[in-house]
Amino acid sequence: MTAGGVAGPGLRYRSPTGRWVLAAAVLGSGVAGLDATVVGIALPAIGKDFGVGVDALQWVSTAYTLTLAGLLLLGGTLGDRYGRRRVFLIGVVWFGLASALCGFAPDALTLILARGLQGVGAALLTPGSLAILQASFVEEDRPRAIGAWSGLGGVATAIGPFVGGWLISAVSWRLVFFINLPLTLAVVLISLRHVPESRAPGDRIGRLDVTGAVVVTGGLTGVTYGLIEGPVRGWTSPVVLAALAVGIVLLACVVPVEQRASDPLLPLDIFSSKQFSAANGVTFVVYGALGGALFLLPVELQQAAGYSPLLSGAALLPVTAVMLLLSARSGALAARIGPRLQMTVGPFVVAAGLLLLLRVGSGGNYLTDVLPAMLVFGLGLAITVAPLTSTAMGAAPTEHAGVASAINNDVARAAGLIAVAVLPVVSGITGEAYLHPAALDHGFRIAVLVSAAACVAGGIIAALTIRNPPRPAPAGQPDLGLHCALGAPPLRA
Repeated sequence: MTAGGVAGPGLRYRSPTGRWVLAAAVLGSGVAGLDATVVGIALPAIGKDFGVGVDALQWVSTAYTLTLAGLLLLGGTLGDRYGRRRVFLIGVVWFGLASALCGFAPDALTLILARGLQGVGAALLTPGSLAILQASFVEEDRPRAIGAWSGLGGVATAIGPFVGGWLISAVSWRLVFFINLPLTLAVVLISLRHVPESRAPGDRIGRLDVTGAVVVTGGLTGVTYGLIEGPVRGWTSPVVLAALAVGIVLLACVVPVEQRASDPLLPLDIFSSKQFSAANGVTFVVYGALGGALFLLPVELQQAAGYSPLLSGAALLPVTAVMLLLSARSGALAARIGPRLQMTVGPFVVAAGLLLLLRVGSGGNYLTDVLPAMLVFGLGLAITVAPLTSTAMGAAPTEHAGVASAINNDVARAAGLIAVAVLPVVSGITGEAYLHPAALDHGFRIAVLVSAAACVAGGIIAALTIRNPPRPAPAGQPDLGLHCALGAPPLRA
């Protein structure tokens, strides 16, 4: 037991309670991930229904990611201080209510605002889902639990396009939001019955770092708004220039603001672990590439390749199968051999899958043009995600599990946020270009090349910065502190 009578880490992966806790964490994070991907499939239908261009569609996607990225650190801190299960449940309920508001939205502006509210709920539940696993399971079972979490959560994320495509084709894009309601109810019921409460040790609860939350959220908002509105209003527009300037200044103030805070939202000493900083560096590059490519892929399949929403969703199902089969095993392998090899090779495999998407276009065949890309892409994700997440979490102190999870998620979301804002501009897909197959197809190829290059960079960064933890001495032999001349000294978090 930890301070305050809160359950400490003691669950085994194969225990009945452990499986229920894993189910709650997977469903909670999965519903947030599912919503991110399923909305991508719905974007063309939303655009036609409301008669808006790609800039508005970017905001339908970005409004969610923006509030999520801006408030993740606050959500992780609240969980560490007031109880991870409690904040997780608040986030799940909030997310469900905001989903209902999205489903009833009468116009694009209301939908964008409701998506922002969804992001608030996701910011509360997302860091809690991973922190609950880190705080609940015994240390030797955490990598496997996190591997299963990433694999099963990846299934929820990947199956979203298929479910969304079927709902859009059968009824309406609005059902992609209403489907969250029974899922969030299931998470609440499971959590109340099976998930133990946990929080950071100690009875002192300091003041919340509201200033830090405002600076982070305001900075991301300003930069993202400027990047999205620049092609629409013109890069010399006073509104665009002011948004970019304010955003950059606020982001530059994050470190000094947090250094002066008595109870910082972002405890800077957590970055004293080189392993933690390196893992988050790889996360930023790889997830930025994924966020930009996956934003454009459903649009490319529907508008250029002629897929229906259902077929464009089904096209991504092989990623689900590969993630389901291999992610837990990938986490277990990383626990045995260390994460460096997988975090180096995995992004290269993801890049290969992205490059295979260059074959996608009008008149293409699914079996030869899309399926190979999805299989290789899914394999790369299965190799990368579990060790990447486990490394980031394992390099941080357990008492900062919520903050560490929030930072890692925040880095991934911010990377995707920037990529969704920048990649369409870089590739020339602006305004209503997505409605013209030839222009969209040309821009998509540029976007794929940029994303693949970013993944390659992520693999190189991992090779140069990630280190495997020292192996324990064989049973019965004392550890004399001797190491191979080619090995590094024991890592310290």
